[in-house]
Amino acid sequence: MSGARRAEDLRGAVTERRRLVGVPAQSTAGRAVVHANAHGATLGSAHLGLGAGVICAIQAAHGLITFAGNVDAYPNVVPVVLAWLLFIGAFATMSLSIATRGDRLPTWLFASYLAALASVVALDFVAIWPLQDIGSNATASVTAGFGLMTAVVQRPSRELVGAAIALFAAFVAAILVTTPLTAETVPAQLTVVSIAVFPPIVAVFAVRRFQRMVQLELDRVLVQSTVSAPRFAVGMLASEELARLDLAAEELLDSVASGRTALPLRPKLASTAASLATELRLHLIEGRRETWLYHAITESEQLGKSATLKDTGSLAGLLDPRQRDGLLSAIWMLVADKKKNLSSTAQVVIGPVLPRIDPSSRRTITVPIVITTTGVPRNRVDPSTWVAMAKVGRFADSTEKSSLRVDIECIVPNPAEH
Repeated sequence: MSGARRAEDLRGAVTERRRLVGVPAQSTAGRAVVHANAHGATLGSAHLGLGAGVICAIQAAHGLITFAGNVDAYPNVVPVVLAWLLFIGAFATMSLSIATRGDRLPTWLFASYLAALASVVALDFVAIWPLQDIGSNATASVTAGFGLMTAVVQRPSRELVGAAIALFAAFVAAILVTTPLTAETVPAQLTVVSIAVFPPIVAVFAVRRFQRMVQLELDRVLVQSTVSAPRFAVGMLASEELARLDLAAEELLDSVASGRTALPLRPKLASTAASLATELRLHLIEGRRETWLYHAITESEQLGKSATLKDTGSLAGLLDPRQRDGLLSAIWMLVADKKKNLSSTAQVVIGPVLPRIDPSSRRTITVPIVITTTGVPRNRVDPSTWVAMAKVGRFADSTEKSSLRVDIECIVPNPAEH
């Protein structure tokens, strides 16, 4: 029954890949990121996490030097010494865990780390409480804020921002209770709160922006691969799925032919075989009616949310690679720049074929392409967008409902003459 079991496992894998959360069901970028994460990859953000750890270590060294220089001012040095020992132990444990586990940081370990940092802040406050000047004497508690940066790659932003807000509240409360606020003391209080709270928040923002940039570029590169596809083709990652389905079907048939699987098939195995056949038929049908542009839009996380296509005659498949590259680049640049408008959209209508002006020109036909946008003012369009459109054919732009509309006349080879 190994062949049957393999078929069921592969069928389950196909079903599981369709349960992606946060991206369209057919998002190529989403599936590529899942495939990368399956091998422990972090899209290069691990280097940012390492940099955050180095910054934290530098701040810890600075804090220790400051503490050593003011050790005589502490009424009781034991709490702050315990705070530093606890921080060093927690930071070393977290660094070792990240080095061995990669981008997988369990919730229980992160919660323990937060509890240790909270204890560091509490012990430091206990030590400097009698001094009645939190801003001028805080050392370990400030470094605890930098300690949040070590998990900036591994944990969700909301958790780190929540911890930073809690740290901010602790500092404000301690300052209000212990420190007389005067013109001389306020600057020190503001400085220490800023140093403790802002670095983890800035780190969260930088890492999330970096990850978004990498995923966007990954999506763009994968979508760009469609420009060299045949006129009708399956999706960009469908070849892998087809290979898996084909292998599952072959092993199931081999299992039946060799007698390892008895006939008639058990109901569960028969259902699996029927599902495999349905998947294969769907892929064959898709390969005969869907063009490269359809896959570029529907399988892109970015274009799938902002662009729609109407191409009843499948005329997009007639464009040559240069025209495809220009059209895809123009659509991408119109909707991908979120600085223009968060609701920028584009509708692409291709066809029908225009009547032939010159009856003697039978080797080419004119395909009209209309791009209608929303939330894209003409004066905000990047000049490179016009260059991309010029690759497709002659175009004329206008404004419709305060947004850009582009009419393109694309000359393509006549399929009836080739």
